[in-house]
Amino acid sequence: MTTPSASSTAVPALEVSDLVLELGDGDGKVRALDSVDLRVGPGEFTAIVGPSGSGKSSLLAVAGLLAKPTSGVVRVHGTEVAGLGKGAAARFRLATIGFVFQSANLIPALTAADQLRLAARLAGNRSLDPGPLLEAVGMSHRADHRPGQLSGGERQRVGIARALVNRPSLLLVDEPTAALDRRRSHEVVSLLADQARESGAAVVMVTHDRDVLVHCDRVLEMSDGRLAEAGVPA
Repeated sequence: MTTPSASSTAVPALEVSDLVLELGDGDGKVRALDSVDLRVGPGEFTAIVGPSGSGKSSLLAVAGLLAKPTSGVVRVHGTEVAGLGKGAAARFRLATIGFVFQSANLIPALTAADQLRLAARLAGNRSLDPGPLLEAVGMSHRADHRPGQLSGGERQRVGIARALVNRPSLLLVDEPTAALDRRRSHEVVSLLADQARESGAAVVMVTHDRDVLVHCDRVLEMSDGRLAEAGVPA
């Protein structure tokens, strides 16, 4: 169990209470999340570490409305989301939550600029100028390049820009440095920290890379579906 962040006096960007997620049936049932409590304030960069299978990705899936919990409360920016229907959940997710995936998940045929335009159009915005966002992540000079023409770090930067298109109040990040070298890992995570400060979005990052935790405000440890404070990085 974690304690609320002392720095967060506003409505939390993410708040989960007594969260349980059970997977499988009968004797094969597994409790992926076991009575998890978590509160993340606007602009706060929280990292979650722990071994594979500990429940980190399950927590991101529930927080991002990609999986329904077995029980418990999930609030995103004050809205109870655990009970939303499929359509309502998709609309809320598109407007409020940004995702940065481990492999960036860019569309091979689209340029960096068009990746952002597509994300905006899905939210009903057909007039997005991708230039400022690409400039913010240091990718304006690669706007017309497709994913196959970009390095791993560059693809992650485009993925971050795409996640920020709809100005989410919550950014969920899954192992963003898994395929990057040390220098690029620090660049990407530092960029996420900068975006949290500048946009006020809360960032929750799952990672195995403890070397990048110096950029985070708070570190939590997950083990066997339970979450605990792991201290603040030096």
